[in-house]
Amino acid sequence: MKYYAVFDTNVLVSAMITHNSGSATVRVIEQVVKGLLIPLFNNEILLEYQDVLSRSKFNLREEDVLSMLDLFVDNGCWAGREAADIPFPDSDDIVFYEVAMSKDDAFLITGNIRHFPKTSKVVTPAEMLEILGV
Repeated sequence: MKYYAVFDTNVLVSAMITHNSGSATVRVIEQVVKGLLIPLFNNEILLEYQDVLSRSKFNLREEDVLSMLDLFVDNGCWAGREAADIPFPDSDDIVFYEVAMSKDDAFLITGNIRHFPKTSKVVTPAEMLEILGV
């Protein structure tokens, strides 16, 4: 079964900087490659990915950043936003939540669960892997 998911930027960063190829963040990105997870995004999310992944502190090669973005655009879909009238600790997180809420069967995958409302749609990479059964 395929699932839709919005990936919080921290999941992409973690997957790209880890040296552990078996980490949950790497494995959840692999599910995009395999077609089990379909990324949802909008322009704001893609710009956030590019901005954060391009920061010098992560020391990522530009071609690797562009490959990650291409992976998401080529295998994902554009989505709208479902307005959330709730407070967020970090206003930059709102777009990820609102895009995930715009599709009934979508998840938000994040390494920072506490930054989002408590709901079964907000999961860690490890929890998403359990849902996928991989």
